[in-house]
Amino acid sequence: MDKKTQGTLEMGTAMAISGTIGWFVVESGLPALNVVFWRCVFGAATLAAVCAAMGLLRGVLTWRTAAWAALGGVAIVTNWLLLFGAYSHASISIATAVYNTQPFMLVLFGALLFGERITPTKLSWLALAFGGMLLIVQARPGASQGGTHYALGIAMALGAAFFWAIASVIAKRLTGTPPHLIALVQVCVGVLLLAPFANLGAPPQGARTWLLLITVGVVHTGLMYILLYGAVQKLPTYLQGALSFIYPVVAIGVDFVAFGHRLQPAQWLGAAAILLAAAAMHLQGSRPRATTAAQPAAQGAK
Repeated sequence: MDKKTQGTLEMGTAMAISGTIGWFVVESGLPALNVVFWRCVFGAATLAAVCAAMGLLRGVLTWRTAAWAALGGVAIVTNWLLLFGAYSHASISIATAVYNTQPFMLVLFGALLFGERITPTKLSWLALAFGGMLLIVQARPGASQGGTHYALGIAMALGAAFFWAIASVIAKRLTGTPPHLIALVQVCVGVLLLAPFANLGAPPQGARTWLLLITVGVVHTGLMYILLYGAVQKLPTYLQGALSFIYPVVAIGVDFVAFGHRLQPAQWLGAAAILLAAAAMHLQGSRPRATTAAQPAAQGAK
């Protein structure tokens, strides 16, 4: 099997895994904070074993790099908290669609922090995505079957995208640092941040709940990172961007099959507009570069 085919399979599998995480979060029945805490615990155990096997635990990180990775960890953990919280308010489908405004957050950060020019083409795609989000937001809350706090769910999904963009900006400072090690630092930061609030005196009950949490930590975090970072070393950027849209497609499908959440026509149109605009941004961004580039550790925020 050639490298491109292997990378495509790895990336496709990683994105498909990411698309199913909403089901595990909702089925656990736990508050988002508790789910994120245990995701970090089991993810840290998995990634620590991987990093140890790769020899990455000995003298690779400087204090400065570790500090930046930890700051990125704060952004990633906040991202997870907001996204998982959005599922119960606006449904997995709607939260995922709105969450995919991430690339546009990144464009705005690039303009504000790095002086990157927003071209008319980028502006047109931004306008399309914004219009798509308006269609979603203006839909009747009951149409999403996602609870009574629909607007809150939308806001939380937007907040999750915002913190993903922050983590991506921070990741630019970590070029050359092994991504598995960055991910390990991030989930360890999550454990430390959330432990005081995770109600450890009353741990989750039942074998099924523990199985769901272990799966989120080991599969959706540890294994997903391994597959993702194996893929980005083998694939051109444009193909990485295209394959990343497996994630929202799977998430919307899971939401329909598992929970019967049906999007209204306006919501379908809005979601399609956001995903089309994001895909165009990915493809446009890949044209000047023919080399393969590793995605920031924030890609594992899904």
